[in-house]
Amino acid sequence: MVNYGILGGYMGLRFFSALFFAAIVTVNLVYQATVVGLNPLQLVLAGTLLELTSFLFEIPTGIVADLYSRKLSVIIGVILVGIGFMVEGLNPTFAAVLAAQIIWGIGYTFISGAREAWIADEIGEKYAGQAFMKGQLAAQAGTFAGIAASMFLANIDIRIPIVIGGLFYALQAVFIGLFMPENNFIPTPARKRETFQSMKNIFVKGIVSVRKNNILLAIIVTGAIFGMFSEGFDRLWTPYMLQDFAFPAIGNLKPVVWFGIISMVAAVLTAIITVGFNRKTNTADHRSTVKALLAANILLVVFVVGFGIARGFAAAVMMYWFAAAFREIRDPLYNSWANQNVTSNLRATVFSMCSQANAFGQVIGGPILGIVAVAFAVKTGIIAAGLILVPALFFYIYSIRNHKLAGN
Repeated sequence: MVNYGILGGYMGLRFFSALFFAAIVTVNLVYQATVVGLNPLQLVLAGTLLELTSFLFEIPTGIVADLYSRKLSVIIGVILVGIGFMVEGLNPTFAAVLAAQIIWGIGYTFISGAREAWIADEIGEKYAGQAFMKGQLAAQAGTFAGIAASMFLANIDIRIPIVIGGLFYALQAVFIGLFMPENNFIPTPARKRETFQSMKNIFVKGIVSVRKNNILLAIIVTGAIFGMFSEGFDRLWTPYMLQDFAFPAIGNLKPVVWFGIISMVAAVLTAIITVGFNRKTNTADHRSTVKALLAANILLVVFVVGFGIARGFAAAVMMYWFAAAFREIRDPLYNSWANQNVTSNLRATVFSMCSQANAFGQVIGGPILGIVAVAFAVKTGIIAAGLILVPALFFYIYSIRNHKLAGN
């Protein structure tokens, strides 16, 4: 029987976490670019530091969730994430921004994996999938509410949604501690815990698998390519809009409100396009999935490059909306593609390698695109980000023509 108390608490946690986080990140890059005064390279370097922090602390922070308490791990995580954003919002300096990335990056690793594992333990494996789906819907609702709140608060002062959002994100620890139980925690046996040695073993095992199957190589390489693209694009689009375009006036509202509007429309468009792709794609079929992935990535290249060469605010926003949508729908298609090409004994290894490849791509590609943006122009960095994706198209075409299940 479903534990509706823990389910309700989980949905509430997902809703408010998404609300507070969306309130912050809707204006965070605008704050960094305008109030703190970061240039494109500094913006990208901040993102790169965040990725490095998350990658390096994923294993050490996992010890808390494995040995002591997943609930405790989540509590520590929300407190650190909230503190990180408050540090950034209260101290408009590059040093504070970098410190914030480290603090909230570590906090994220305490939450990552521990929250869903905790809920699965409490609600039962049978009902966990249903709980996660409802949690995702709650998070989507929270995101829309957070964007709206961010627009309202940022029109008063752009620092308010960052500081207040960080404060309330941290205060979720009180709600978790008082109202969400942990009764079924069992420490993870030593042989099943993630360690740096286990990461090495995963890497070695993955390399052996990749050498036997070119499709796996394509999956890993395209993951790294997408990481190179995403870190630069996600960090550069905001300064590009601020520097290259004049924002139309909306009454007495500040231009920062436009970023909330852009984010909300992008979310709606993403949902619509996702439904369309889901209807046309059989994600259980390799060829259908990779054709959809190829189409999504071709359109992503077109709209990202179109965004970089746009003339006029309306054209740029339209290009960004579609670029953001195709960027998001790529993820579930990519995961389906990876899932189809491995047997169960290799699945965890391959997904771990995909995650590592993406992180590696972000750490390498982000600074390169930041240097391009500073040396030439931000729009050049945007265009370069789009063109980085082109080699991945050939890997998708190869995969359509050659399909062999890894492990067979």
